[in-house]
Amino acid sequence: MITISETAQGHFCKLLSQQPEGTNIRVFVVNPGTPNAECGVSYCPPDAVDPEDVHLQFDGFEAVVDPQSAPFLEAAEIDFVTDQMGSQLTLKAPNAKMSKVPDDAPLADRVEYVLQSQINPGLASHGGQVVLTEITEDGLAILQFGGGCNGCSMVDVTLKEGIEKQLLELFPGELSGVRDATEHQRGEHSYY
Repeated sequence: MITISETAQGHFCKLLSQQPEGTNIRVFVVNPGTPNAECGVSYCPPDAVDPEDVHLQFDGFEAVVDPQSAPFLEAAEIDFVTDQMGSQLTLKAPNAKMSKVPDDAPLADRVEYVLQSQINPGLASHGGQVVLTEITEDGLAILQFGGGCNGCSMVDVTLKEGIEKQLLELFPGELSGVRDATEHQRGEHSYY
């Protein structure tokens, strides 16, 4: 379910060695399955473990996950990186905002999953997002941009060179292209 790099495991072991005996880590998602989902890691003393928690064994400690967070932490990765700016723990959980959909799910569900898990995290760094409004009979994915993307001068490049290229690659023969249904003219609906 969760991959923890060797450097992150070493970091956790060092931190846990300074905690009371039996303390492990808890990995969780706040607001799982929503656009506001946030992932976190905290100490988990023995008295905070619930009988329904999922236990993941690592070298020298356990990671504990509550059953509500578990499906949203599928394919999550925790790493501990050091660079010129210092050291930091990174947690990537591509399924936190929307749990993975099966390969045989309807096309609209699979496209929405890709938008939420792969495309929106990049757009979010600019305050933007995109959602699927429909897939037409001829295979066009109609998208609606919001936030910082609304009124952005680069939206056409993002749409054609980024989103369309990626979606056509992932869904060959199922999608024929993408269209933007957003009103990008400056107005009360614009985000500034």
